[in-house]
Amino acid sequence: MKRALPIDKVDMASVPMFAATMLAEARALRNRPVLREMGDLDDWTTAQLSDPSLPPDELIPVGYERNDTVASLTMLAGNIAVNLAIANALGKVASRLFGRRVITISGRRGSLLAAMVTWDFLYYWNHRWQHEKRIFWANHVTHHSSEHYNLSTALRQPWSGFLLAWVYFPMPLLGFSPAQIAKAGQLNLLYQYWIHTEVIDRLSPTAEHVLNTPSHHRVHHGANPQYLDKNYGGILITWDKLFGTFEPEVRRVKYGLTKNIKTFNPVKIGYGEFAAIARDVRTAKGWRDKLGHLWNRPGWQPEAS
Repeated sequence: MKRALPIDKVDMASVPMFAATMLAEARALRNRPVLREMGDLDDWTTAQLSDPSLPPDELIPVGYERNDTVASLTMLAGNIAVNLAIANALGKVASRLFGRRVITISGRRGSLLAAMVTWDFLYYWNHRWQHEKRIFWANHVTHHSSEHYNLSTALRQPWSGFLLAWVYFPMPLLGFSPAQIAKAGQLNLLYQYWIHTEVIDRLSPTAEHVLNTPSHHRVHHGANPQYLDKNYGGILITWDKLFGTFEPEVRRVKYGLTKNIKTFNPVKIGYGEFAAIARDVRTAKGWRDKLGHLWNRPGWQPEAS
């Protein structure tokens, strides 16, 4: 059985592609007649950020900022290092599960497409749980920590993704080979790279109806009240429409977190929320509250006694 390699030719080709497209995007943004100022939405009221009765806002980009971009690229380097360190262990788990498969899909006509759709479905739930469970949010908050939105933001990847590796374990049991699973995940992640941009406004109605697009994903990165915890899809936005988490882009997006971390330190970006959880668990009274700080939604607090 062919094993998935941690790094293949597509990964190697991605590096110069990332560099070239970020440079092209930065140049295109510099040529825009108007760019937004950082913090321009800080004084907006909830109604201004969320009012659906107003006409859609014009898309005005935020652009790039040097320290923010460097932080994102540093997070990518750490993400690659962690993934390489655990690739062998996860590969062995996938191989063992594949050996216990209930059917065999890998090798059949259309099996890669089936693997990609299956991965995308599981990715939706992986992504959604990272917003709904604080211990998982501590990993994912890294990706949302930038107040900018550009192709470098796509590369701001976390260092603890192994916490949810189990979400994809059904795939080898269903007969997708480890190599095919890795390819489906790789293509899914590469697709999501290009949607982290403000250079592209909206696509055709058909594309916007089915696919995750820059417009849909800008919503996902928004701290606007109506944008929180919306649009989890990877390639397909269909899952959000099916499971009630879809929200269209109408109001201008306030990127980042409801309470931004205001740091470019990669260790704080990667592990700051884990440290905050540890402090809350340590000071909580009783096991119910301690578990609540781990397993409830981000922002949960015990009831006042």
